[in-house]
Amino acid sequence: MRRRHKFNNRMTRIILLISFLFLFGRFVYSAIGAWYHHQDKVEAQQSSLSVDNTSR
Repeated sequence: MRRRHKFNNRMTRIILLISFLFLFGRFVYSAIGAWYHHQDKVEAQQSSLSVDNTSR
């Protein structure tokens, strides 16, 4: 039987770094999307409040 080659430490670090960059990128992307969603909700709430106040 042949033995499998072990990953060396350098290759493991490279893979972990790439995985971390993907994870961090997804976090930044979702944080930006959540912020825009929050801003849209606040604007919609403010516009509905102003419509309610003008109709009275």
